[in-house]
Amino acid sequence: MVSVNKKDSIYFQLLKLLTFSAIIAVTFFLLMNRNSDDFIARYYEESDYAEKRDERYVDKFQAFIDANEISSKDTAKLKAWVKEQKVITLRVYVDDKKIFDSEYPDQNLWDKDIESDEYDWEAYYTIEFSDRNARIGIVGWYEYQLYYCAFVVELVVSFMLFAVIVLLGIRKKMKYISKLSDEIAILEGGSLDYKITIKGKDELAALAEGMENMRISFCNMIEQEAEITSENNRIITEMSHDLRTPVTSMMLYTEILKKGSYKNEQQLLECLDKIDRKAHRMKQLTDHLFEYALISGEKEIELEKPESIEILFYDLLSETCSYLNQKGFEVDVDVNWSDRKVSVYTEYIVRILDNISSNIVKYADSRYKIVISSVNTENMLGFRFENREVSLEEKTDSSGVGLQSIKNMMKKMNGKCRITHENDIFAVELYFPYIS
Repeated sequence: MVSVNKKDSIYFQLLKLLTFSAIIAVTFFLLMNRNSDDFIARYYEESDYAEKRDERYVDKFQAFIDANEISSKDTAKLKAWVKEQKVITLRVYVDDKKIFDSEYPDQNLWDKDIESDEYDWEAYYTIEFSDRNARIGIVGWYEYQLYYCAFVVELVVSFMLFAVIVLLGIRKKMKYISKLSDEIAILEGGSLDYKITIKGKDELAALAEGMENMRISFCNMIEQEAEITSENNRIITEMSHDLRTPVTSMMLYTEILKKGSYKNEQQLLECLDKIDRKAHRMKQLTDHLFEYALISGEKEIELEKPESIEILFYDLLSETCSYLNQKGFEVDVDVNWSDRKVSVYTEYIVRILDNISSNIVKYADSRYKIVISSVNTENMLGFRFENREVSLEEKTDSSGVGLQSIKNMMKKMNGKCRITHENDIFAVELYFPYIS
């Protein structure tokens, strides 16, 4: 599972994206602002923009006077018009006396007899009022208007740049989410071999890995179920064949007995003995089949707490050796006891050793030793049971259902069973994973 650190989480990625976008947008805004200010200042100084704007306002002012027949003393109307224009100041002069100043709109300058002063920054024009001609001085704050418009444009463009960067960053995640959605749809369609894409270390990557692990587990489960089904079919087919043989023989012998086709009492006893052996054979086959079905039907087992392999197996192996000695077998034990611990299910271990002992008694040649030794791999350890097979006219467990039961029990304990059969040497190896 992908571990999600705080710095790799979607929350912090979004925070970093917003911070980065803000830095880019602010830097772009400052560069635009400085360049636009320089451009406006240079343009304002080198062009006749201000003069043209002054002339436009003068024409507009004259049109206002003509339309409303404004006299030079209608200061209230002059004040209202200048206030409406917002970007200019206006002074009116009559006979070299200042009679109106928009910077002091509430003062009556007619009675103050203020001399006219001309300033370099003002432009002067002649206006015709309804009662007389006058000279006006006009100053426009057009440069600040340009600065304000440029500021608004810069602010809007910078915000749009910020939004675009954020959306592009989010779009990358959205594409990944869309890809995961498409891949889930593929899995829903039954294509379980399709691998989920895992990108990054955030919550989405953890989610994708979880789905991938779930896909793998599901595939493994389907594969295991298919193997179990195939193995069950094989076992059933072979067991049916193995059961048919003794049943056929029993029917033959019972037919002989029913018809009285035996010559003497000795032949009668031989028929009964053969029927008895066939019946025992059928019982053994059905017992193995029942055990196999019982183990296969157990979904889960709870392993016992880890214990050293010597404590777990010493007594059980001793009992196995004693049982084989009673059956006329010589047992050579070459086990190197390890202090490593394993976790097992004791009931299964007892069944496994019983099956192995039963197979040895049925198939092993008593003229040769039974060898029990240690085996181990990089992370597993266990035992090897080796014997030399005797030639039998017929095998009681030819279907191998007993050995398959051993494999199933070892698998449920997270171990494995390895069976080898070379020439006349038959060996069963049991491996248990040790607990570090």
